[in-house]
Order: sequence, then C-alpha cells, then structure tokens
Amino acid sequence: MSALWKKKWVKGLLALALAGLLSFCALLGAVLYGSYDHIEGKPSTMLILGCQVHPWGPSILLQDRLDEALDYLAGDPDMTVIVSGGQGPDEHTSEADCMRDYLISAGVEASRILVEDQSHNTVQNITYSAQLMQKYGIDMQQGVLMVSNGFHLTRGRMLWDRVTGAGEYLSTLAAPSSHVPSRLWMYIREPLALVKSYFFDR
Repeated sequence: MSALWKKKWVKGLLALALAGLLSFCALLGAVLYGSYDHIEGKPSTMLILGCQVHPWGPSILLQDRLDEALDYLAGDPDMTVIVSGGQGPDEHTSEADCMRDYLISAGVEASRILVEDQSHNTVQNITYSAQLMQKYGIDMQQGVLMVSNGFHLTRGRMLWDRVTGAGEYLSTLAAPSSHVPSRLWMYIREPLALVKSYFFDR
C-alpha cells in the first residue's frame, strides 16, 4: 500500500472516530438534559420503574428511586402509584413486589399501589403499566409522573411517547444515583441504550 493510501486510511479512520465521539456527546447531552425533574401541573398517577433487587431488599439505585418517590408522595396523599418490574433469574422476588413492600413499610397505603410484575425491560415497564392503567380506568390526561434515576429518564420519556402517544401528559421525577460507580457507568451505557431503544424497542 502506498504512503498516500495509508495517509487516506488514517484520515478516514480519524474522521470516523471523531464522528462517533461527536455523536456520543450529543446523545450524552440528551441523557443529561432528561436527568432533572420535569413536572407539569399536578399528575394524578405515579409510575416507578423497576431496578435490580437483592435478597435483603432493593438495590441502591432502586432505593434511590423509592426514596425520591416517597418524598413526593408525602405532599400528595391521594396519588395512585404503579410499581413496575418483573422477576429476573437472579432475583428472589419481582421488583414490583419489592417496591410495594418498601412503600408500604414507609407508610404508603396498600390500596394506593398497583403492581405490574411481568416486565423485564423499560419498554415492557411502560407497555404493561399503560395496560394496567387502562384496566383500572386511569386517565393519562390527568398526568403521569415517571420516577427513575436521572440517567434513565430520557429513554423512558421517548418510549412512553412511542408506546402511549401521550407524551404531553408525562412528567418525570429524577432520583439521584447514590452509588457512584453505577452512576458513572450508566452515563456511559445509557447513550448507547438510547440508540438501541430508538431502533429496536417497539
């Protein structure tokens, strides 16, 4: 291969690497924008997205979501709560059941909590929770507040709009991510997950 062709290959590879980096930065910007509270009006229903559970209780990230939800629920005692998450092969119970038990132990009335325990990813969280809302006659136009860790909410909002067509009625409540290694990893992983969900989560 001549020196000229080698130079062109190097330039081409550098251009591709730069384009990839710029694309990742743009996606990361979208993830970061969604990682803050975006609440419109007074939503009537809260949807808490699941995360891993351990034999001793919720993971740190899931506990962050639940504690953020509890802080909000303290100011809205009439809000309906949907907990969403199935049981993984390494989990002793469903994420939804773990979340329900945690909320009840913190003083939330069991009658306010609806359980969606069949989902195994974010698009299923949203799809099955929307079906549950329809079953119980919950009107999305009264507002839905999605709760998850901040890094997860851009993708959650995109999938909610795709599944329900009711994006204008969705608010988001961003939980912190107390576990620093998980937070750093998720802000690397989530831009890629956003691309995957855009093309494949239907």
